[in-house]
Amino acid sequence: MAKPLTDSERRKQISVRGLAGLGDVAEVRKSFNRHLHFTLVKDRNVATPRDYYFALAHTVRDHLVGRWIRTQQHYYERDPKRIYYLSLEFYMGRTLQNTMVNLGLQNACDEAIYQLGLDLEELEEIEEDAGLGNGGLGRLAACFLDSMATLGLAAYGYGIRYEFGIFNQKIVDGWQVEEADDWLRYGNPWEKARPEYMLPVHFYGRVEHTAEGVRWLDTQVVLAMPYDTPVPGYKNNTVNTMRLWSAKAPSDFKLQDFNVGDYIQAVLDRNLAENISRVLYPNDNFFEGKELRLKQEYFVVAATLQDIIRRFKSSKFGCRDPVRTSFETFPDKVAIQLNDTHPALSIPELIRILVDVEKVDWDKAWEITKKTCAYTNHTVLPEALERWPVSLFEKLLPRHLDIIYAINQQHLDHVAALFPGDVDRLRRMSVIEEGDCKRINMAHLCVIGSHAVNGVARIHSEIVKQSVFKDFYELEPEKFQNKTNGITPRRWLLLCNPGLADIFVERIGESFLTDLSQLRKLLPLVSDEAFIRDVAQVKQENKLKFAALLEKEYKVKINPSSMFDVHVKRIHEYKRQLLNCLHIITLYNRIKKDPAKAFVPRTVMIGGKAAPGYHMAKMIIKLVTSIGSVVNHDPVVGDKLRVIFLENYRVSLAEKVIPAADLSQQISTAGTEASGTGNMKFMLNGALTIGTMDGANVEMAEEAGTENLFIFGLRVEEVEALDRKGYNAREYCERLPELRQAMDQISSGFFSPKDPECFKDVVTMLMNHDRFKVFADYEAYLQCQAQVEQLYQNPKEWTKKVIRNIACSGKFSSDRTITEYARDIWGVEPSDLQIPPPNIPKD
Repeated sequence: MAKPLTDSERRKQISVRGLAGLGDVAEVRKSFNRHLHFTLVKDRNVATPRDYYFALAHTVRDHLVGRWIRTQQHYYERDPKRIYYLSLEFYMGRTLQNTMVNLGLQNACDEAIYQLGLDLEELEEIEEDAGLGNGGLGRLAACFLDSMATLGLAAYGYGIRYEFGIFNQKIVDGWQVEEADDWLRYGNPWEKARPEYMLPVHFYGRVEHTAEGVRWLDTQVVLAMPYDTPVPGYKNNTVNTMRLWSAKAPSDFKLQDFNVGDYIQAVLDRNLAENISRVLYPNDNFFEGKELRLKQEYFVVAATLQDIIRRFKSSKFGCRDPVRTSFETFPDKVAIQLNDTHPALSIPELIRILVDVEKVDWDKAWEITKKTCAYTNHTVLPEALERWPVSLFEKLLPRHLDIIYAINQQHLDHVAALFPGDVDRLRRMSVIEEGDCKRINMAHLCVIGSHAVNGVARIHSEIVKQSVFKDFYELEPEKFQNKTNGITPRRWLLLCNPGLADIFVERIGESFLTDLSQLRKLLPLVSDEAFIRDVAQVKQENKLKFAALLEKEYKVKINPSSMFDVHVKRIHEYKRQLLNCLHIITLYNRIKKDPAKAFVPRTVMIGGKAAPGYHMAKMIIKLVTSIGSVVNHDPVVGDKLRVIFLENYRVSLAEKVIPAADLSQQISTAGTEASGTGNMKFMLNGALTIGTMDGANVEMAEEAGTENLFIFGLRVEEVEALDRKGYNAREYCERLPELRQAMDQISSGFFSPKDPECFKDVVTMLMNHDRFKVFADYEAYLQCQAQVEQLYQNPKEWTKKVIRNIACSGKFSSDRTITEYARDIWGVEPSDLQIPPPNIPKD
């Protein structure tokens, strides 16, 4: 088979990156050589590939700084309303290629690097992923930053600069093993430390009520050091800022305790303070009530709010505008978006600053806070909701506990006035949950303290109103909104799938990159023979390229003409990787039963990380790898069926596997996946979806037509009905012989001959307490997979469905999502105004 073109060979043929002007190429070469020279003069005389990567990164960064400074100057002069997106996670991935794409530099860099005898793609592979997130929530924040910059909003992402991001996953003997992600080991060329903006954050201490007001005394201080990363918009010369805080001990830490005998120990104990920003908690959709995590949450909030208020007060040209000594206009100049409840302490912290420090009266402070803050809910799973012990707050944040009690009292008085005598309603709606351990319900705090609350897909926002926050919806229905998630088409089409982007540009121009709804213009081409051929050819090239990668990196050979059936996301029971496993086992048994029968070859790829403490998720990985070692070594199977576990799934791997996928698995139990965003990436990149009516799948089916997705399984109403009736797993096993056989094989040790008991926990869960009803959807899933196989045998009809899906994926751009947040929640208008580039004088 022909060797696939490298991306750099493809780029020579690609229009979408613009022509590499000779001047640009010469300029890049000159800059690259200068940076390389400085690197080597300092250290050595022989350059390593990493030296070349850093030289290129610094070259590209040079093109950012002028635009970055000019953008911030532009905001300072115009003083627009600023958007603050607060998140404990920003799952950014790599920065080099994204920056080249957004600055329109990729071709010039490619050509310059080629002329120097180097390969751009090889240099790109040296960069570490910035893995400061777990999955959907953190990656959404990253897409939102890209869209906010592209839409010209004066926006800032605020979070924590974790020294160690999401762990690297190794598979050893079929089991997940975690290793620390030391992503900063070689330095990060994309960040700039800003020690001049360092701020103090207080913990512990006690509260004193005086005539002058309330004081929080005897606290321990940790310093927050900001690191700024530029966020370039797409070809609009706007460069926004992501500011991440790192914890630093003050120089007198532990030395202010008079009579410290042990100076050495005092210096060593600085680590205790600095541990706050050491490591990302690796839980996705699960709450772990640890003190260090609460410290992280308050740390980012306290530093960020001081920064926001400093920026609010320093109005343009530093003139002492009286408007800025009053907080009256604060909500007109500041919008704070809370990405889940993790930054919920913004609400009591803003009140604390207004009341205790700025001496604003309580009612005014409460009004300002509510008008400023808005809350995005990301999950309805009860185990994911943050419920902090009151005892922990008493110790760590005593003043905030007082404020939360006051907020709650005011809220309950209001509810009691509207519903006299309804004590159960008061109990349900309280921020404080009574019981053995009194807890603070952070979601209730967010709903009460925000002017807008949104879910992340239509079905999720309805569930939020009808169940999770039903009482609150009855109280203030106008507060609740939907904002269906989206993805940035720059990273998730142009960057990761240049071949596909290019055939679109040839047909409909390139404006779809900033207005994805224009992909609808592809609909008339759904029966165009040449276009069908081009789409199919790009997919085949992507598959060849990914197959080559698997062979090179993981030493596994796969059949590139097989169907690439891909299921990549965090490992979780609700995402039902186990349902996929049962399908694989069933296919295997069918091949064994009738080896002569014609069979549509498949390569099933499953990837994702399990939280280190989540036993069942780790067992699921072991099951996948165990099924793989049986299936892949059975000579009867041949290359009809292959099972691959994709190790260390992360942003940079997603960018490679998604463009190569034929089938996208989105099979969570209806009502459990708030939105999903991987589903959108696959749709945009020419995979067909097999999925339940859950999350954004519902809207994908609505946009493209249900007949263009493979939809199966119980709907939300049917899941609820089954809950009322009582789900009995055994009934399904008794009725479905193929399911029974698969379960018998798992429990008998067929897939774990050295340890027949290995999967007993998995079997027990599936048979006796499966909250996510895997067996209830097994039969429908198998029938749906049979339809997938049937269509895959007709490549032309398959590709027509692919084209219909792509043409209807425009709604799922994060540009559309952010435009809705801007208009409906933040009260700002996106602008397509181009800031002049640094080489053109202003005005």
